[in-house]
Amino acid sequence: MIAAAMFVGALALLLAGIPVAFVFGAVAIAFAFLVPGVGFGVFDVLPFRIYGIMSNATLMAVPLFIAMGLVMEKSQMAERLLMSMSAALRGVRGGLAVSVVLVGAILAASTGIVSASVVMMSVIALPLMLQAGYDKGLATGTVAASGTLGQIIPPSIILIILGDVMSVSVGDLFMGAILPGLVLVGLYIAYIVIISHLRPETAPLIEAHSSVSWSEVVRAVVPPLLLMVAVLGSIFAGVASPTESAAFGVLGALALSALNRSLSREMVRYATLETVKLSGMIFMILIGATAFSLVFNELGGSDMVLEFFSSDIGDVWVFIGVAMLAIFILGFFIDFIEISFIIVPILVPVMEAFGIDPIWFAVLIALNLQASFLTPPFGLALFFLKGAAGASVTTMQIYKGVIPFILLQLLGLAIVILFPDLVFAFL
Repeated sequence: MIAAAMFVGALALLLAGIPVAFVFGAVAIAFAFLVPGVGFGVFDVLPFRIYGIMSNATLMAVPLFIAMGLVMEKSQMAERLLMSMSAALRGVRGGLAVSVVLVGAILAASTGIVSASVVMMSVIALPLMLQAGYDKGLATGTVAASGTLGQIIPPSIILIILGDVMSVSVGDLFMGAILPGLVLVGLYIAYIVIISHLRPETAPLIEAHSSVSWSEVVRAVVPPLLLMVAVLGSIFAGVASPTESAAFGVLGALALSALNRSLSREMVRYATLETVKLSGMIFMILIGATAFSLVFNELGGSDMVLEFFSSDIGDVWVFIGVAMLAIFILGFFIDFIEISFIIVPILVPVMEAFGIDPIWFAVLIALNLQASFLTPPFGLALFFLKGAAGASVTTMQIYKGVIPFILLQLLGLAIVILFPDLVFAFL
């Protein structure tokens, strides 16, 4: 009961808006001090845990992939991609929205940073869609959902974090997430095509007044795809580790930026400072979560969860259903980093007890966590979109627009649950 109270207390503080790292650390210290028989001696191993985190070669890939994504964000690649592909799909009903999804997928494979993708697409794509007469719900839903594809399509930051938390190969997670990510892209495109034909007023036909050569499209698409193939291909082929490939990706992003003539001292300074901020936030949360887990396990929290699922439930499919439902509901209120460091470590022993494949389970979690970016009221993608769009759309229009895409994400999650071979196709 004390362990359960600790868990509920941490969630309550998170919902109150207190910074995540401080919540974890403060709750851990409070319960270690107040609960008899625990004491501050439980933190004796914390310095060694922190040293292990900071020297973890896998986690070193996080700041490198963040830096790569930030450089790509400022290289004007997204604008060139969208303009070329939307021009190529003029004359096709829903073609502009389809091009937004395709560009979102390419950005996801090139950057892996959801916030950057959503803001870029909101600034570039949303005005074009509204100007073309697209329904505001369809436009905002398409932009928000496409921007969050970086959550599942490699190189995804959350896959790296899950690889460390669940002690599985990040390269295997990247390979396992490829087909599920493409399934999600296919579901988005199918929905846009169907809704634009069933309700033509939501996606007016844009006449092809100007043509674009396929050579222009190729010049816009090929460079980021080459970078994606180089980074992910080196991991899949076993030539380089994720950290080494991430370092290569940073150099490749700088080279592409130089080719686009967008490389400057200001851009490098921006990417460097933002990388330090984002990386510092993630690692501070990880250190706070480590302190939290030390006290939580000392109070018998992990044993309580294991006993609940193995004895009270006792069925592997019920466990998967309850776990996915819990993650989905928590995604309405807290973000993916908090869920990764609070919920996932609790589920891992149960997963191992049931003999569930960790790669498949991690991909399911990543797909589920992607929905947390879109679920009101605290979906981060919704905040990014509203902040970038300003007064052109209302918050309620954004909420209504993302509902079909949330349902599509749940459909994609169900497909991967029913067809696990989608994860193992490249393994």
